[in-house]
Amino acid sequence: MSIRDWSVADFHCDALSKLLMKPELSFEDALELDVNLRRMHEGGIALQAFAVYLPEVLGRGKFEHVMGQLELYRKKVEHSVERSSGVKTLLWREQAAQLQKETKTSPWGLITLEGVDGLEANLFYLELCFQMGVRVIGLTWNHANWAADGIMEKRGAGLTEKGKELLSLCNQIGMLLDVSHLSEKGFWELADLSERPFIASHSNSYSICPHVRNLRDDQIQAIVARDGRIGLTFVPWFVKEEDQVRIEDLLPHIEQICSLGGAHHLMMGSDFDGIATKVQGLEHAGCYPNLTEILLKHYDEALVQGWLWGNAIRYLGEHLPKGKLGETIKHNT
Repeated sequence: MSIRDWSVADFHCDALSKLLMKPELSFEDALELDVNLRRMHEGGIALQAFAVYLPEVLGRGKFEHVMGQLELYRKKVEHSVERSSGVKTLLWREQAAQLQKETKTSPWGLITLEGVDGLEANLFYLELCFQMGVRVIGLTWNHANWAADGIMEKRGAGLTEKGKELLSLCNQIGMLLDVSHLSEKGFWELADLSERPFIASHSNSYSICPHVRNLRDDQIQAIVARDGRIGLTFVPWFVKEEDQVRIEDLLPHIEQICSLGGAHHLMMGSDFDGIATKVQGLEHAGCYPNLTEILLKHYDEALVQGWLWGNAIRYLGEHLPKGKLGETIKHNT
């Protein structure tokens, strides 16, 4: 099988935020987008997670901002009967289980929420997001909000009481949880309270590159022990403390995560469209074959297939909420 025939699941990109700030861009092929439909096809991306992130320029996060990006996803990214191209939205465990059986599939999208600021401490808004297709949430971005402290918040507190209520509701409705931006204290509180395995969608190993956004060894072990997932990210300063970062510099992170038992818990979380500086050879989503080629020089094919696709899809096939294959997003139209 050709490298370009391999499927990839990428658990984080910020294309929606870029489309929000530059509405004139087309998701079909705009070169300003690291992730667009053409580059997804070029890179073999069969599942792309699209983060709803509220840029700080918007000011205080509001639910209308969240709904605006969900509508943007529907109009510009999602497949519809009026368009011949686009992505289908992954909602249910049964859909992911079906994808596990397919060696090559048309593109799918997974909607995630990066920080709950825009839910305005209203738990009903969480349920509305679920109805609109959101399936993964991170409680914070880098700073504090009504639910928890982010990793950049100096006081380093954990979850608020309201944040714990949010977490409980996530457990009830089947919303999956992402700890990539959460404070260390919040991480351990979430690990104790979450009834489902959780993920770090775009974080590397702190032991290899000591950036505060990376995971310490005991955090990696905790995610592995709970059968969660860790998304290897291509943010250069999360990879190596140098100006020039190459694809090969990702390998020590892979080695470290695998040494801690994570060989079958590693996946991809590029952070494309959220970074201006890129890893050399991984400038956009169409470059995934470059990564695949280098990984195959060092690792067994079955491991590489797991990291690029299998581990992520298996997780979703086991932990997304149950539904029906024919169900789609509920739109307010």
